[in-house]
Amino acid sequence: MNHRDRVSALVEHRRFQQFVIWVIVVNAATLGLETSRSVMRDVGGLLHVVDRVVLVVFVVELVLRLYAFRWRFFRDSWNVFDFVIVCISLIPATGPFSVLRALRVLRVLRLISAVPAMRRVVSGLLAAVPGMASIGALLSLVIYVAAVMATKLFGEISPDYFGDLGTTLFTLFQTMTGEAWPDIAREVMVVAPLAWIFFVVYILVSSFAVLNLFIAVIVSGMEKTVVNDLAQAEEQHAADQASSDQLILAEVRALRHEVAALREQQKERA
Repeated sequence: MNHRDRVSALVEHRRFQQFVIWVIVVNAATLGLETSRSVMRDVGGLLHVVDRVVLVVFVVELVLRLYAFRWRFFRDSWNVFDFVIVCISLIPATGPFSVLRALRVLRVLRLISAVPAMRRVVSGLLAAVPGMASIGALLSLVIYVAAVMATKLFGEISPDYFGDLGTTLFTLFQTMTGEAWPDIAREVMVVAPLAWIFFVVYILVSSFAVLNLFIAVIVSGMEKTVVNDLAQAEEQHAADQASSDQLILAEVRALRHEVAALREQQKERA
């Protein structure tokens, strides 16, 4: 095993990955503590030292992985994600770049790539993006149609909520989330008692039907991700098993040759 293989085994070792996870957790805690002025007055210097140490650990880990995998490092999207996050952390947070100091909190997002379970969840969400975009377009169409209807029906009755299309869109978005919609509906129903029909139908369509489609698409995407992971694991297991079988077969053949050679030697002595 050469030096590069040793480094690769190190960065892929379970204990090393657990160490990186704990470093990320510590970094998240220190970044949160830095938002407290009283804490910064007492132990601000220590928190800055811990932040620098954490950044050094991230850089060393990234360099080790780059050395171990070389250009294969950039074939993995999670490695590219880690690389971008660490590069952002290395930008000087002084002078015109002082506003970028707040971006240090992005280092906490490395926990996603460090924990396999989180990676699967995010992969499932990304797999569901095309379906979610279609459902989002459908939801936007429903809200727009309902907004045009509500503006014409209730604009004069309640101009504060339905006075123009923009105001109505915001009101219907608020209604879709379930925030204070009974108060809005009752205000309209004082003049138009049958207005409850519009609100009930709109909530049933937007909240209970369309929004539940988002959940269905996300669950479907996660199921596909899990199935793909299982298929890859099975393929890897099959490949390892085939390699093991080939090794055993080669050893058996070698033993046969040795036995045959020993028999020939015995015959010659006899």
